[in-house]
Amino acid sequence: MKKVAIVYWSGTGNTEAMAKAIECGVRKSGNAVNLFAVEQFGLADMKDFDGFIFGCPAMGDEVLEEGTFEPFFTEVEGHLSEVPVALFGSYGWGGGIWMKSWSERTRAAGARLFEDGLAVENGPGDEELMACEQLGLSFAHSL
Repeated sequence: MKKVAIVYWSGTGNTEAMAKAIECGVRKSGNAVNLFAVEQFGLADMKDFDGFIFGCPAMGDEVLEEGTFEPFFTEVEGHLSEVPVALFGSYGWGGGIWMKSWSERTRAAGARLFEDGLAVENGPGDEELMACEQLGLSFAHSL
């Protein structure tokens, strides 16, 4: 059984709802999963997991949340070489450009990026939550 960490930041609850749906998908795969708000997870915790699913909405000018998530990701990205990673988050404007940039950055860190990231415009509805669950299931099966 593989262990997956879902680490996210959510300001309005949209990304948290997505994280919980992804968690459900990983559980359906039969693999172990732990859900963490970004403040609950650190670099030292990475050794306990086989794959990571990171979630953060687009903020400001299509960037990761700068107060908590960006410093966290900056710290861990140097340790992602050959590590299975998936990305997700929501956005309200800009067409989801932040996800493309984040995906490129994650690939440049050497991670084995699963697909190109799941970006949901505004709050996730039933269809988007099903896509989140499928992301968790598919990612867990890929490990």
